[in-house]
Amino acid sequence: MGAEEATLKRTLVGRDLEIPISWFRYAEQKQDGFATQVDLELMLPLGKDGALKPIDVTLIPQSQARPSASLLDGVYLHQFMPNELSGPPGLVGKPLYGTEGYEGETVWYDALSSNPFVTKCVAPVDGHGSSRCLRTVALTAGIAAVYAFDSDVLPAWQSFDPEMQKWLHQIGAI
Repeated sequence: MGAEEATLKRTLVGRDLEIPISWFRYAEQKQDGFATQVDLELMLPLGKDGALKPIDVTLIPQSQARPSASLLDGVYLHQFMPNELSGPPGLVGKPLYGTEGYEGETVWYDALSSNPFVTKCVAPVDGHGSSRCLRTVALTAGIAAVYAFDSDVLPAWQSFDPEMQKWLHQIGAI
């Protein structure tokens, strides 16, 4: 966030967020005031060789979201197919059975952590381009963040949360 960049104040679950105007994903949200949801797009150095990649961030009340890590054991584990996919070092990739709307979806997770990095990725419908991934985390301020990003960010999974925390801390979301 540049020192002279204009910001807007959005209040989400009683917490004032001071957000640079350039971070907003949608023009209609570029206004001060109360919000039930804040949609942002951040360009973060999570691509190959530190290339900037767009990460869509949706901030919502924590009561409206279930963190991806809790979904791992509660939902995804029961949908895992027996095979494992190769992928970024340190992540386990498990395709999901195509039942109950999980067709073409894979869960990637860190099997060694008590609070693991977990994301669910969906293959592109037309078979072209990157899979799209979704990760939900609970922040410390009663706010949840839902991240959407292309699967080519997965090799930087260990940097993902620390990088996001830096940016979200700047606006007061954590």
